[in-house]
Amino acid sequence: MVVGFDYGSSNCAMGVMRSGVVQLVPLENSKHYLPSTLYALHNSLISDYVAKGIQQSAQSEYRAQRNGILKSAQFARSDLDLMPQESGVFVGQEAIEEYISMPEEGYFVKSPKSFFGAIGLKPEQIAFFEDIATTMIMELKARAERHLGVSLTHTVIGRPVNFQAVGGEQSNQQALSILTTAAKRAGFTDVEFLYEPLAAGIDFESDLQQDQKVLVVDIGGGTSDCSFVQMGPSYRECADRSTHFLAHTGKRIGGNDLDIALAFHKLMPVCGLGGQFKSGLPLPKQAFWQACKINDIQLQSEFYSAGFSRELKAMLRDVCEPDKLKRLQVIQENKMTHQFVRQAELAKIALSEVSSHQVDLSFIEQALQQDIDLMQLTDSIDTSLQQVVSLAEQAILDAGTRPDIIYLTGGSAQSPLLKNALQAALGDIPMLNGDNFGSVTAGLTKWAERIYR
Repeated sequence: MVVGFDYGSSNCAMGVMRSGVVQLVPLENSKHYLPSTLYALHNSLISDYVAKGIQQSAQSEYRAQRNGILKSAQFARSDLDLMPQESGVFVGQEAIEEYISMPEEGYFVKSPKSFFGAIGLKPEQIAFFEDIATTMIMELKARAERHLGVSLTHTVIGRPVNFQAVGGEQSNQQALSILTTAAKRAGFTDVEFLYEPLAAGIDFESDLQQDQKVLVVDIGGGTSDCSFVQMGPSYRECADRSTHFLAHTGKRIGGNDLDIALAFHKLMPVCGLGGQFKSGLPLPKQAFWQACKINDIQLQSEFYSAGFSRELKAMLRDVCEPDKLKRLQVIQENKMTHQFVRQAELAKIALSEVSSHQVDLSFIEQALQQDIDLMQLTDSIDTSLQQVVSLAEQAILDAGTRPDIIYLTGGSAQSPLLKNALQAALGDIPMLNGDNFGSVTAGLTKWAERIYR
């Protein structure tokens, strides 16, 4: 059976066609959207999960490639007293809950797709990312198949225009290779990719009554992408749409970056950012940035390193406000960076409807809170918003024509701050919000049905 698969930076979703209508598949407790998160009681259990779930014909080759880490998994299972039926691996909301209950243990990753195009990855790191992606796709595919009662064999997976801000096409090919390998190990026989903003546009096009030039702006969790597309009744039945796509722009900046910026600028001051040493010198900002940058595996590794732990203890002896800096130490020792940035995300969401929000930081220190208002949010994320505006301006410039309408989709597309920034730069072009989470999945499903049938 054919399925459209949005393996997103924030959420994952799958869709199938039933009687000519896209139906999203429940993936977690009857919910259609599953957070893009994974938690394992030990990192070796991720490879163990793949080894046990991969098709029999590929098992021997895979086990040979992962021999060392699979041996580690045997010891980990014994140490953790796992029963044979227990994998020790969790995805989605369950992964978040397991991580929050035991942040100092195990391995937790949010938005793994954000790392797949990272430059300078070693072969063993690429192999580990393949296993993370395979585990998630394998689990979601199994859930969807149980619900549908059929085997899923063909898929179209959404992809950003660019996986990384640097690295260019080499980064894109590395990320696509990881995803292709993972999808096939998970059991898909045929795998194709489609730009995520184009997928959203294809869904939007289904209801167009006349031809229009549409600028699709897709603000995902990890990337922002723009596609300038000719759409409408004259185009939608064409099997080859390549000549209808007038321009594409994309950058690795998305909703996660807005959360990180807000966490750094407005929450990190309660942990010492902006403070001074007794000598009068300012505290270095890098440590606070490393703590917030949860989508950069290198910076997170540096923050959690033994070397930084020693450096932090030394800083505490010489800082003017040690009580504040101790909060950063709590975050470091208990691996709470994801929880910290999550509170910024909740504040961002709340401030789309209210003018002020009280952030709960009691997981760091009892009764610790921080107030954030809409003006502070605007100041924190303005630089990121301007980068999205620049992508839209570049797409229009590359297309050489003005769009008839701007179609906004993605988790952060509902922000009035984004709309205001786009309108200020582009003028009074009509803007329309689509299904902020479902447009991409619906478009992927429609495209899959078209190319595989």
